[in-house]
Amino acid sequence: MPAKRLSAPLALVALALTPTAAQAAAAAAASAPAAALAYPDTARGDTVDPQFGVDVADPYRWLEDDVRVNPEVAAWVEAQNRVTDAYLDTLPGRDAFRARMTELYDYERFGLPTKAGARYFYTRNDGLQPQSVLYVREGLKGEGRVLIDPNLWARDGATALAEWEPSEDGKYLLYAVQDGGTDWRIVRVKDVATGQDLPDEVRWVKFSALDWAKDGSGFYYSRFPEPKEGEAFQSLNENHAVYFHRLGTPQSADVLIHATPDKPKLNNSALVTDDGDYLLVVSSEGTDERYGLTLHPLGRPGAKPIVLVDDYANNWEYVTNAGTRFTFLTNKGAPRGRLVSFDIRKPDKLTELVAENPATLVGASRVGDRIILSYLGDAKSEARMVALNGEPIANINLADIGAASGFGGKSSDPETFYAFSSFARPTTIYRFDTETGNSEIFAEPRLTFNPADFSVEQRFYKSKDGTEVPMFLVMKKGLDRSKGSPTLLYGYGGFNVSLTPGFSPTRLAWVDKGGVLAIANLRGGGEYGKAWHDAGRLANKQNVFDDFIAAGEYLIAEGITGKGQLAIEGGSNGGLLVGAVTNQRPDLFAAALPAVGVMDMLRFDRFTAGRYWVDDYGYPSKEADFRNLLSYSPYHNIRSGVAYPAVLVTTADTDDRVVPGHSFKYTAALQHAKAGSKPHLIRIETRAGHGSGKPTDKIIAEAADKYAFAAKWTGLDVE
Repeated sequence: MPAKRLSAPLALVALALTPTAAQAAAAAAASAPAAALAYPDTARGDTVDPQFGVDVADPYRWLEDDVRVNPEVAAWVEAQNRVTDAYLDTLPGRDAFRARMTELYDYERFGLPTKAGARYFYTRNDGLQPQSVLYVREGLKGEGRVLIDPNLWARDGATALAEWEPSEDGKYLLYAVQDGGTDWRIVRVKDVATGQDLPDEVRWVKFSALDWAKDGSGFYYSRFPEPKEGEAFQSLNENHAVYFHRLGTPQSADVLIHATPDKPKLNNSALVTDDGDYLLVVSSEGTDERYGLTLHPLGRPGAKPIVLVDDYANNWEYVTNAGTRFTFLTNKGAPRGRLVSFDIRKPDKLTELVAENPATLVGASRVGDRIILSYLGDAKSEARMVALNGEPIANINLADIGAASGFGGKSSDPETFYAFSSFARPTTIYRFDTETGNSEIFAEPRLTFNPADFSVEQRFYKSKDGTEVPMFLVMKKGLDRSKGSPTLLYGYGGFNVSLTPGFSPTRLAWVDKGGVLAIANLRGGGEYGKAWHDAGRLANKQNVFDDFIAAGEYLIAEGITGKGQLAIEGGSNGGLLVGAVTNQRPDLFAAALPAVGVMDMLRFDRFTAGRYWVDDYGYPSKEADFRNLLSYSPYHNIRSGVAYPAVLVTTADTDDRVVPGHSFKYTAALQHAKAGSKPHLIRIETRAGHGSGKPTDKIIAEAADKYAFAAKWTGLDVE
């Protein structure tokens, strides 16, 4: 748990608790009844599932069907979008938000470079390109040339370059294509010198690492069996297996390296060790960081796999090895992480290299003869450099309170790159030399705004049970703090995911228009290690909702926002969060923006990747878990006869992570309930998925719609 801290700075604490006249007027205007919306008629079925003595009604089961397969679902989607589009067209702030977001997005953006041989590979977006373009340089100071421009792949910009990996010598590039936002990948190979694709193509790849053999003869990847026709976007993902593809051969000739048919729910991902002597397969059943480890000796025909870890109890992240001695980041015996090594002939005898710290160890990578450790201290990034034996060498000075990522590299090269950003500062790429300790800017964006115009502070507030929870506040300098401001509260709270101070042009537009952005680091995340995660999952999931509700109450009590001025937002597991707290405290919020949310907690494990989430949610088929899930499931707990905030649900037709049926069913139930006069709408994007791969124009359009909706109901004057 985080240590107790005072809110800072002192001059900003204890704002007025009593609403001013202006604040009350704004709240009243925002909450004024709207003209009644005519929602589309949604057929109600009579499906009832008896579970553990409870008859669970599911009248909208038919909306689970794939929109591509069931024409009735497609007609429902079209009808809902017509109503939503007509309403959004009336919002006065929509065009203003879209214009400002477009301006804030219009800056040059670079991705982290990867060095292979003498070549450097990196992505770049000139500002408003739908997709970032992959470039290659011959040498660090060489002129970049376009290697892959995914903007040429589809007219609507919705086909994206996903994962990519150059071969060790930089001769070839392995890359994955993502179409329409799906999690499925098509993997291809490009000759870097000529820019031409090889005939090699691998399909049905999902949730896969991509790693080359050291000699460049081929690559390792993971895939699922080809799904039945018409089931690619809904059927459960099982029997994940690792294959080797040799260049110049068809996929049918790929060699099966590692499969677990006796445990079909395991995911199996592979990487080649630094020395190229082993293939390390990391296996897991769910989303929790509880892994099994299997080593496959390479270049030794007949050699048997070596099982290193098979208890699936802890996190193990490979860092490096020297012969049979391997170094890992683990949370075994250290909830906030430590660095250990062991000989693969005696994997239970651990040698501690770096002990657990008050900060949470979230990453470790070998670069040259150094190891760079990435930490989170109160959700802010820290970086430290140690010797291979764990002896401290130096801290890496970061620019500000923010988020750092990267630090990848090779044992043969002291050069690495990292990215740094903050809420009001877009990503800058730095080149770092682990031998000299020198850091220099590799790529820095030219901005259309001044980061100094915005302030960032961190507060700590008490949740329902007294736990202190950190929260970031972002606002424009000079904002009148004597009265509450329309505020957007964002949260996630699950799957060990940490919310760090990253840059978002869309959220900054909200702040630039005079709103406050609040981001709460709820339990269930990874900000304070395993204990923080455990405190917000399974039977403890209600803690996440309590933390979020307490954040809203704190913002009002401190005068940061006022009653009727608070909007909430969250996506995926955060969409579940928004749906659950809206049911539990509809009086607290003026507007709710649940995106691609998990809304039916009794059937989430029946579709695509849903089965992985039992680590955080539990099993609907087990009575104790069922009763806990039913207690907060957004779809099952909508309260008829209670005035709800304005709700704009967002999802996409190609989301095969959280299938859109979750959002469809939740929206239908909310529209059917007598839940007040405010609008309860759904916006359904086409040719888009769970979020990754979405083109820039679609990101801006969706965010402008959401924030104009929130502005309408919180009283934010956008014009």
